[in-house]
Amino acid sequence: MRIAVLSGGTGWHVQDLLRAGERLGYQLGVIDFRSLRAASPTTSQFADPLAEFDAALVRTIPAGSLEQIVFRTDVLHAAEARGLPVLNPPRAVEVCVDKYLTNVRLTAAGLLVPETIVCQRADDGMTAFADLGSDVVVKPLFGAEGRGMVRVSDFEIAWRTFRAIEQTGGVLYLQRFIKHPGWDLRAFVLGGRVLAAMKRTARGDWRTNVAQGGSVEAIRLTPAQESLALRAAAAVGIAVGGVDLLPGPNGVWYVIEVNAVPGWRALAPATGVDVASEIVRFLVEEYRK
Repeated sequence: MRIAVLSGGTGWHVQDLLRAGERLGYQLGVIDFRSLRAASPTTSQFADPLAEFDAALVRTIPAGSLEQIVFRTDVLHAAEARGLPVLNPPRAVEVCVDKYLTNVRLTAAGLLVPETIVCQRADDGMTAFADLGSDVVVKPLFGAEGRGMVRVSDFEIAWRTFRAIEQTGGVLYLQRFIKHPGWDLRAFVLGGRVLAAMKRTARGDWRTNVAQGGSVEAIRLTPAQESLALRAAAAVGIAVGGVDLLPGPNGVWYVIEVNAVPGWRALAPATGVDVASEIVRFLVEEYRK
């Protein structure tokens, strides 16, 4: 059994997957997304780098131009079409990397998300700023780990921020800031179940992301929280992923993010779960059948 690990390098998560593969007796090979190529069937000198594998695991898609990103997901779609199991499915990866499309899917599934307005012009952004209570979180449409997020509650700073995003060709993705107790929950979903979960507490910041300095502790979700996480995963079509749940006022819970290439560097030691081994085992024993 040969598994391709598609990534942008050989960082900690890739190494952990290689460790897990060796432990379970499977051969894992790392392929850099930037090395992917494709050709017509008659062009033999450009062999498909995925042809020698029995399954593929998407670890992360490195940054690139729009054309490069589209081509990389096109290669995944082509591999899936010819029968190669790809975890997560390329369409699910495309949905989750796009915060607006994720938001649309979650809302359509009846899940509560922070009130959101997306626009392209600074003038429209200022109108949205007022409509959202003049206290918003500005997020990059594509991004993870809390990078590029900023909370804005001042009129002048809002205008400068929105204008800068407009001038650089970005999209204004604004969400009403939800008052919360300084922590949220991350549920790691695998194959229709919650494999493990942790509570992430902010440290001197409103963002709870571990990459931004948040601390973590293992937690067992309530049945209601678990149901929310599984419904969110199903809404975007992921088989493995991270679902972030935020407690809001009056006991309500918001789904604030669904990640199709979730990390587990903090989750695994906090919960004692060998996440990498569980992912590889699921891909081989359940997902590809």
